[in-house]
Amino acid sequence: MTDTPPSFQRSPCPIASALDLVGDSWTLVIVRDLAMGKARFAQLQQSPEGITTSILADRLRRLEAAGVVTRTAYQERPMRHEYRLTAKGRGLIPVLQALARWSATWTPGCWTPPERFWELPS
Repeated sequence: MTDTPPSFQRSPCPIASALDLVGDSWTLVIVRDLAMGKARFAQLQQSPEGITTSILADRLRRLEAAGVVTRTAYQERPMRHEYRLTAKGRGLIPVLQALARWSATWTPGCWTPPERFWELPS
């Protein structure tokens, strides 16, 4: 049996590889919202950043395919799903917290995340 090396979009650089998955304008915002307790599509759409339906659906599909989120049906007619972070997805929480600390230090006017954001388990 031969081990198949992982495929990389650009390069095996760990930063480039991470950015290939989460480096767009929306993915980490979705992960933030899921970490903060949102689970349903409509809840994710209500975020103040104003994500469109098509982008949200696309990013959720990508995150599910990458093993960052799981999707579970909670209603059959019409079919509706809830999304939850996997262990892989929860591993991004310290990254979100570090980005928030960096931005709060270097980007004037950013709002302060709620206290429970800093208490999220990874």
